[in-house]
Amino acid sequence: MSGEVYQAQVLRNFFDTITGTDRNLTRIYMCVMSLAKLRMESPERMTFLVDQLRKSRQKRELSVDIIDYMCDVARDLELVTVQTAFGVKDINAVSDEFSGISLDSL
Repeated sequence: MSGEVYQAQVLRNFFDTITGTDRNLTRIYMCVMSLAKLRMESPERMTFLVDQLRKSRQKRELSVDIIDYMCDVARDLELVTVQTAFGVKDINAVSDEFSGISLDSL
């Protein structure tokens, strides 16, 4: 479970990087390669990812294959783990906190 939590945190860092103002390709590279190593990807898959990252650097545009890989990683992780890493609250926890509306407050 702790491995999945770490993977989800790396995944979050990746998406924070690509959606933020500082789209640093080195950070993106580190996130992608860290996840690939954590997932023990085959050498062929690692080579493919490195190649796509090199092409991204040359074209100055992130490869769709990299985004696709990261989305596959997110899909493979447990939903609760990903939600926790992204700071999403469970709807049941929120509904327990919400007891109702008082007519006096209306």
